[in-house]
Amino acid sequence: MTITAVHVTAKADYAVRAVVELAGSSQSAPRKVDDIAQAQEIPVSFLENILTQLRSAGVVRSQRGPEGGYWLATPAEELDLAHVIRAVEGPLVGVRGQRPEELEYTGSAESLQKVWIALRANLRKVLETVTVADVAEGRLPKDVTALTKADSAWH
Repeated sequence: MTITAVHVTAKADYAVRAVVELAGSSQSAPRKVDDIAQAQEIPVSFLENILTQLRSAGVVRSQRGPEGGYWLATPAEELDLAHVIRAVEGPLVGVRGQRPEELEYTGSAESLQKVWIALRANLRKVLETVTVADVAEGRLPKDVTALTKADSAWH
């Protein structure tokens, strides 16, 4: 068995891109859905649903009316990508719809639970290290940048 990739859904990708686009927004300068959608080339209908989920999770705030729009509920420097993805997708790693710590394996597969937990830990290591501000400003942490230096990272 070969695992070729970690799958990032369109929903998670759109959510991260929308939140990065909101990095410079504030309650005094909220961004309209259409502006965010156009800037990031995200279909408006998808974006509206994603922003609703992000608002429910406390990632963004919103204001209605002609001067309304969206802004981050937390400073971009304090908001990591893992939080954004969990807000729209749930846990970072699930196996058959369960969290790795909820699984039980027996016999020769007994240590597989630890493999799934290690996978989640590595995803968290990257996604909890990178903040929205890091992406918006184009300055990723050195540990994350180092991971991209290996040729195998690009294949």
